[in-house]
Amino acid sequence: MGVHQNVHQISNAVWLEAPASFGEPSRASLQGEMDFEGVVKTLDKLLLRKHPKSFNSSWILRNAPRCYRFISTKVRTEVGGIDWDRVTRALDWKHQRLWAPERRRATRKLYRDMNEIAPVLNKYRDKLYVFIAPHSAGDRRVRDIAAVALVRVAQNGNLSSKEEVLKLVRYTIDEWIDRYPYIYRWKGHDDEIRTQLEGCIRRYRYSGSFFTYVLRTLEYAGRGIRPFFAYSLDEPVAADAQRRKIEDVVWNRETNEMRLCRR
Repeated sequence: MGVHQNVHQISNAVWLEAPASFGEPSRASLQGEMDFEGVVKTLDKLLLRKHPKSFNSSWILRNAPRCYRFISTKVRTEVGGIDWDRVTRALDWKHQRLWAPERRRATRKLYRDMNEIAPVLNKYRDKLYVFIAPHSAGDRRVRDIAAVALVRVAQNGNLSSKEEVLKLVRYTIDEWIDRYPYIYRWKGHDDEIRTQLEGCIRRYRYSGSFFTYVLRTLEYAGRGIRPFFAYSLDEPVAADAQRRKIEDVVWNRETNEMRLCRR
């Protein structure tokens, strides 16, 4: 148990470590030791030289086994898996787009386990405001990292993690509805929003920011949605009118529909 805790603490420290300047080699590199910055620079150079159409963890293992050993040992998520998201996020942008992780099994055993996601929730408990009102680019980055950590667990079949993603990301979507006209049309379509978000959780591999992916999905999927316009039937039909809107409501016996008819 003590060894597991030490490994977990070391991996968390490495995961949080900010990369050094890309212009100069780090102290560890000068001493012949591999560090995260060195791994990223090595992979960028290798990808530039070999120019593969795509790459994944198996490609890294074959072409850069030393980098793979470092990543598999030191770059770990809070729940114990290899944090490939951190690795790809640090690569040059044109190389990020080449990342094509191995396909997950279509069917996974579904389960609920809050203990599995407790390390993630505890780590970001003081930062959950970023899902409602991020104040800076740093807050948005934290929001993405926290969400992706939960998404990966949800993709393994943990329904508890999926529900946390749905709850937290929905705060951000509600803020988008108030801010962006092309997202406002989703107002009142709660079931459809949940369906779209569940699809994003299921499909997301690595295509940049998870929240950008969700935003673009809602933008494209919502083009055919007609927004709701809510108002009270007790309001007057005009500013200086005595008649209320409720008086213009009629019932069509043939279609069993109620409509507003102007007089």
